[in-house]
Amino acid sequence: MSHTSKNNAAELIIRTLGNEQAYQPIWQAMQYFTEQRQDHTVDEFWLLEHQPIYTLGRNSDPQHLVNIETIKQSNIPMINIDRGGQVTYHGPGQLIVYLMIDLKRHGLGVRQLVHLLEQSIIDTLNDFHLSACTKDGAPGVYIGEAKIAALGLRIKKHCSFHGLSLNINMNLTPFKQINPCGYENLEVIQLSDYIEDVNIEYVQQRLSAHLVKNIGYNK
Repeated sequence: MSHTSKNNAAELIIRTLGNEQAYQPIWQAMQYFTEQRQDHTVDEFWLLEHQPIYTLGRNSDPQHLVNIETIKQSNIPMINIDRGGQVTYHGPGQLIVYLMIDLKRHGLGVRQLVHLLEQSIIDTLNDFHLSACTKDGAPGVYIGEAKIAALGLRIKKHCSFHGLSLNINMNLTPFKQINPCGYENLEVIQLSDYIEDVNIEYVQQRLSAHLVKNIGYNK
């Protein structure tokens, strides 16, 4: 699925790439897209679910892999990548949105973009009558003290890639083998803890709509 808006300042293509996507080819495609893009290149959102994988950001501390032997026995791969942040887990049932945005075109700084992404997730959860929040110094979105969504970005040539993950209906056990995003004993939750029969495609639609509105695209 894709659609574009009408004027250059607010153009956008949204691509739904499906579930069980291998991590490395998507990562390489994001890098290539960002390297090749020019001032007129249309921004893109990529929506997908990944095969199970641990990703370690540029600032990752190996100490946050608290149960490394269990991780090795699980056969879930680990990969060092170029986003900011610490270690996290991706897997089926978790909505990923990768955002290739020209920040200069939108007049955005990195902190402003982070705020808009967090607000879009909060707005999405509010659609399900859930009250969510952010925490100072700990990017992501929380319900109470528990984390339901994570952010990790890379900015290159004033353009973003990587993005956000929102836990919908997944196996959360792999999070127990790490300090998620570098926080010890951080509880990780998901939308299905609160909503029965949650539909990930509907969540995709709601989150996409809020991102489009908050960042300032024309749908």
